[in-house]
Amino acid sequence: SAAISAVIYLIVIGLIFWLLHWLINFVGIPEPFHKIATVILAVIAVLLCIGVLLSLVGGTPLFRA
Repeated sequence: SAAISAVIYLIVIGLIFWLLHWLINFVGIPEPFHKIATVILAVIAVLLCIGVLLSLVGGTPLFRA
């Protein structure tokens, strides 16, 4: 059940990342800020994915709820 929960978390993180990335492109932020917003969004998504994967293998998660 932990693996299914982790897969669901990863899917939700991916959907949220895709939606926010689409929103950034749709709004049309000027170029330096667009790149910064995309990098910040990607870093947050990667950190969340690492936290989910670490909790799946039994390590200490990056963020505790």
